[in-house]
This record gives sequence, C-alpha cells and structure tokens, in this order.
Amino acid sequence: MPLASPSAAPVSGMPHAPATDWRDYLALMKPRVMSLAVFTSLVGLVLAPGALHPVLALAALLLIAAGAGAAGALNMWYEADLDAKMARTATRPVAAGRMTPAAALEFGAVVACASVYCLGVMISWAAAAWLAFTIFFYAVVYTMWLKPRTVHNIALGGLAGALPPVIGWAAGGGGWDWLPALLCLHIALWTPPHFWALALLCRDEYAAADVPMLPVARGTAVTQRQILLYTVATVGIGCLPFALGMVGVLGGAAAALGGAALLVLAWQLWRSGEAFERAARRMFFGSIYYLFALYAAWLADALLFASGGGA
Repeated sequence: MPLASPSAAPVSGMPHAPATDWRDYLALMKPRVMSLAVFTSLVGLVLAPGALHPVLALAALLLIAAGAGAAGALNMWYEADLDAKMARTATRPVAAGRMTPAAALEFGAVVACASVYCLGVMISWAAAAWLAFTIFFYAVVYTMWLKPRTVHNIALGGLAGALPPVIGWAAGGGGWDWLPALLCLHIALWTPPHFWALALLCRDEYAAADVPMLPVARGTAVTQRQILLYTVATVGIGCLPFALGMVGVLGGAAAALGGAALLVLAWQLWRSGEAFERAARRMFFGSIYYLFALYAAWLADALLFASGGGA
C-alpha cells in the first residue's frame, strides 16, 4: 500500500505550527538506531588500516551520527501518517503533531547535506559517498519504496543499517577489503531476524496499517522459520572474520559463544508456535546484545591486541 503523500500541515490537523523543543528534534533522529550506526562505524574505523587522528576520528563519528539521524528524520517525515496509526510510533514528533512535516523535512535535508559535505571535506570523500548512499537508501529506497510495497522490505532494506562499518572503514583510510564487506553482510543478515521478532509482537498494528511485514503477509510459522534460517546465516558470517584470521581470539570467542546463544533464542522462537510473545521478545533484545557484544569484542581485539590489521 503506497503511503499517503506527506503534506505541509501537521498530522493532527493543527492550523498553526506546534511548539517544538530540542527533545523532539532528538527523537526525530532516532537516537537508538543512531547509536548502533555510530558504534558499528567506530568498529569499522578502528579496524581500518589507516591511522586517523583522534580528533578527526571523533569528528567522523559525530558526522556519521548526524547523517544517520538525518535519515531517521526523513523517515519520520514521510511516514507520519503511518506512524500515527501504530501505538508503537504514534508518539513520534510528527505523528503526534508536535512538529510539522515541513519542519522535519527541512531539518532532515539540511542535516543530511551538511553531514555528507563536512565528512568529505574534513575526512574522506569516499566515506562521504558511502554516507550519502546510506541516507538515500534508507530514506528513499527502503522508506518510500520497499517498506509499503513488498514483504521483502526488511530483507532488502537492511542494507541501510549494514553500511556504517563500511563508512567507518573508509573514514579510517581503508579501501576495498573483505573485512568491511563481511561486516556489512553480517549486519544485513542480522537485521531481518532482529526486526521480524519485533514485527511478530506488533503484527496486529502492521496489519491495521496495511504494511506487508512478513508476519502479516506470510504468517507466524513462516516468520519463525525465516528468523531461524537468517540467524544461522548471521552466526556463520559472524564467525568468518576469526576463521579467516581477520580478528583475534577475543572476537572469535564472542562470535562462537554469542552466536550459540542467539541460535538458542531463534530455535526457541521457532518451536514456540502461536505462543511466541515471550520468545519473540527475548529474540529481539537478545539479538541487540549479541551484536553489541560481538562488535565490542572485535573493537577490543583491535585496540588491545592489534588484531586484524587494526588502526
């Protein structure tokens, strides 16, 4: 179902622009999603072969955070009508009427352009190009095209969240290499089971909003099976950097132990049938812990033991 075109008027129909404070602008940038992008880009930056000055490295991370936040703002601008239909998203600034769609669009566009330009001028035009592509893919390809039209929206759209390690790698002076490609593939495979677990819990809301998420379009059993299959692939790819000698023992141990725990959660969800609420919630949060723990171990490998060609 194509989403209704956003208008310049607030979703709530208010005739005047609502009062907006800094917390609304922060919420507009999806800080939780932004934090994941920043952390994985940090890992890519530290693992890169270059040696970026700490001040420039901090600037690069702040600009990547700004770019990720801008993509979130553009997403909320376009999806204001959809967000208003779902309890999970109805309190977002535009959907709740605290900010006009025009203000969200202007903010997202300005921050996106500024972050890309400053990253290119200060750090690397290769990193800036990857950041620009990531913003475009999330805001246009995923939000406007994939999400409302295909059941494969998350499986394909996960690329947007998988690119920050590549941006960090490029900012750190790295060129083409298998390690950033594996990191990107790993997050792209991790995203569907992570999000599908949440979609199971919110399937009635997605159904009411006519969004073709996998649990809505194909049912619970298919979703549970796909979560298990994608988790197997995610864990396998997560072990490859150690198997190929790109990271050290700490990263290898985290990949094995964390992967085993994630597989158990996916297996339990697969076996839970229609009584999936508890297992889906554990899978959703467990997948977050898995990713952060694994990337923290790779980061520690690079910083403490100079493994995998770290900076």
